[in-house]
Amino acid sequence: MTILSVYAIFASEDEAERIGRTVIEEKLAACVNILGPCRSIYRWKGAIETAEEVAAILKTDGSKVRGLIERVAALHSYDTPCITAWPVEAVLPRYADWVGESLSRIPR
Repeated sequence: MTILSVYAIFASEDEAERIGRTVIEEKLAACVNILGPCRSIYRWKGAIETAEEVAAILKTDGSKVRGLIERVAALHSYDTPCITAWPVEAVLPRYADWVGESLSRIPR
């Protein structure tokens, strides 16, 4: 199994929690870490913007990463949300087992 961390930015803590709970319930992610507020500076429609946002890291299996990214995007309030997947090079085997069990449709 390949574990990936999916990094996403949300408009608020409430949005991060709502979407995080949904993807956990749907077994698209095993865990969501809501990291808290961050200050973002970015260019949008030709202007430089600044916003308070909330970062989160979602853990998933490589076979579910596309579905997770699509589901987060569908539930997200932004037209163009930041959702990126980062490969995990090394992992504690027990943690990898837990991720797999958490994403399984059939409990082990």
